Amino acid sequence: MIDKRIELAEKLLTKDPKQLSMLIGFDGFKDEIIHVVDKRLDSDHFVRLDKIEALAKRIEKASGLSTNIELVPVAEKIGGNGPIMCNALSKHKAKITYVGALGYPTIDDVFKPMAASVDLYSIATNGHSDALEFDDGKLILGKMASLNDVTYERLIEMFGFDNLVRLLSEIDMFSSVNWSMLPYMTDIWQKLIENVLPVLPKRESKPLFFIDIADPEKREKKEIQEALGLLKQFRSHFFVVLGLNKKEAYDVADELDLFDSESLQHMQVSLEDLNMGLYEHLGINGVVIHPVDRSCCVVDGVFYQEEGPYIAKPKLSTGAGDNFNAGFVLGLLLQLEPNEALLTGMSTSGFYVRNARSPEYHELAEFIQDWATGKIHED
Repeated sequence: MIDKRIELAEKLLTKDPKQLSMLIGFDGFKDEIIHVVDKRLDSDHFVRLDKIEALAKRIEKASGLSTNIELVPVAEKIGGNGPIMCNALSKHKAKITYVGALGYPTIDDVFKPMAASVDLYSIATNGHSDALEFDDGKLILGKMASLNDVTYERLIEMFGFDNLVRLLSEIDMFSSVNWSMLPYMTDIWQKLIENVLPVLPKRESKPLFFIDIADPEKREKKEIQEALGLLKQFRSHFFVVLGLNKKEAYDVADELDLFDSESLQHMQVSLEDLNMGLYEHLGINGVVIHPVDRSCCVVDGVFYQEEGPYIAKPKLSTGAGDNFNAGFVLGLLLQLEPNEALLTGMSTSGFYVRNARSPEYHELAEFIQDWATGKIHED
């Protein structure tokens, strides 16, 4: 029996992502990748804290006292769920328009390389994230007051109502991500429903509407319920899919009162039950969840799950989830089966964390082939 990953790699080479068109928004951050010093050896060398728990213990010891924690910036990169996802999709030469907080009145230098392959429209000053990276995860410390300017009124003023309607009438995918960091995102969705959906043509093949709300922990229960309750209203014109990482999925299910709170907090609800519960409650077309070592989704009422190419020590983890999203929606847009879209999602993120960049289309197919033949390492 031929490995399904080999079949997928061969199938990808028969597809042409350059035919796809997309509109993505609306956040934007400059990410500063940072390592935390454990021991300083000399002016140029140090031992890094490689676990979040180690930093937590050091901070806890300082309670009631004080301490000094040295941070070493190692790189600056495109940040924000939208720009990272957009940048990953742009590697496949699709036609993409990005609207968001990329710098104002001029686009920040960190985003300018995207302009070679993406139509960029900035409506606000970008935020700034200090991304403390560890082998077992990351802590993202965000400065985002400028994102208060990302509003429906600003979108219409800077981008134009007619332009928005035209794009949403033509594209294959509309993606709105990072709800938790954008204070007026719920209002934007509500006004899109009220003002834009009524004038959009209904198409026989609905475009994809992909949403990633990002970590909602800091938002109030009522806000989360209100925002997610709007999504099913987009089904009149879109095929609506929500993406969540593992923590977000359990947190959202808790906020929606889908299961016993204690069971959710201890992650005792199975991924399948969790995924199906979210799908049925939200009344949308699909929900995808991506833990570190696997991913799963419910699409049109059917549950799918696949294991991924795990790596213990990623070269770069900030943006891995956004790369998964990019690969997953690419699979859906190329008319792959949902389980194959899970594999393209995990392969995109798997390539990204190993190479600190997103794969081009041929590299994605090659990675899947190498993964199937045991050439991808996990250490």
